[in-house]
Amino acid sequence: MILKPYERLVARRYLLPGKGEGFIFLVASISLVAVMLGVAALVIVMSVMNGFRAELFDKITGLNGHAVVQGVNGRLPGWQEVVAQARATPGVTSALPLVEQPLAATYNGRAEAVLVRGMRVADIRANPAIRGGVVAGDLNAVTAGSGRIAIGSRLAEALGATVGSDVSLFSPQGQSTPFGTVPRIVSYQVGAIFEVGVYDFDKQYVVMPIEDAQTLLLMGDTVGMIELQTADADRVGEYLRPLARQVGGRAVVLDWRGMNAQLFEALAVERVAMFTVLSIIILVAVFNILSSLIMLVRAKTRDIAILRTMGATRGSMMRVFVTVGTAIGALGTVAGLGLGFVFLVYRQSVVNFVQLVTGQNLWDPQIRYLTELPSKTDPVEVVVIALMALGFSFLATLYPAWKAASTDPVQVLRYE
Repeated sequence: MILKPYERLVARRYLLPGKGEGFIFLVASISLVAVMLGVAALVIVMSVMNGFRAELFDKITGLNGHAVVQGVNGRLPGWQEVVAQARATPGVTSALPLVEQPLAATYNGRAEAVLVRGMRVADIRANPAIRGGVVAGDLNAVTAGSGRIAIGSRLAEALGATVGSDVSLFSPQGQSTPFGTVPRIVSYQVGAIFEVGVYDFDKQYVVMPIEDAQTLLLMGDTVGMIELQTADADRVGEYLRPLARQVGGRAVVLDWRGMNAQLFEALAVERVAMFTVLSIIILVAVFNILSSLIMLVRAKTRDIAILRTMGATRGSMMRVFVTVGTAIGALGTVAGLGLGFVFLVYRQSVVNFVQLVTGQNLWDPQIRYLTELPSKTDPVEVVVIALMALGFSFLATLYPAWKAASTDPVQVLRYE
């Protein structure tokens, strides 16, 4: 919107407090602060929600892949052929055989439910989630036949185990005797402790060479599943449709959406709900802009009438008051973006400070899945939030500006 020099002068004058207009200035300042807080809240919450989803997705797919080929009854004989078929499928970037079984672990009288995962030694060391999360010990010590395993950090805390501790794994699948099946209890030494960052994984996972897992579970040369990575996680169904037909009857193909459908759908619904609810804050701020402009128009009725008699047009009055209201919204939007980005940079420090002051644990990994507050800012969302705040602010100026433009100078100045 292009303003004439005198229109800019009048708009600038109305943005500053005049004599006896302190209350109007206070309401306008409150409007600016409200817009700032609304924009900041939207940026912070949407960035945290995006970061939570992205971080959770990376952690989950880092250990479980984009999809798995699950053997019927937990067994997949002839898995080498399935691996070859998967690697030959367009869009599949890797296919890794796995053995996975829920068991129980005991140490010094403590017992915990665990999820034993058997992987090839090279795959264990190449997995970024495990390799990059080692907090104690050495993954190189976990080799086939060495009797060493790697366990999650939370599991180590729950058992009280450290590197070098002998942890016993209890398997109900044992040898048959005349008196029934005798469970297997095998002791392994902790060779490494890792932290993925997802509480459930760190609390349950026990990683060992696939040969040791096959021996523990009496599986022979079979595996339980094959973990698949694809070129694009969002197109995993399209990529794996041909493979699902090839392995039909002896295995099923499950992608990350099916395995974690409830979790990611809940995140999507919560994301939309939070955006809608927090947008109301900006809407409330816009009503403050509306009320402050209405009061400003009433206070400046005589000035408007004089400007009209001096040749100012209705359009000029419209532009002046639209500029005043939009400027308040724009300043609040810019300040809100700055406040939001500052909060995101120091988000974990803010959470720690609030926890220290209140004495409450605001980020419990058992509930939040992740150990730290994540963040991922989407530039498109930031632009949408800014445009929404500016758009609402502009709409709020139309009625007061129209009232100002409709002022009849004859009626106002009749008794002057």
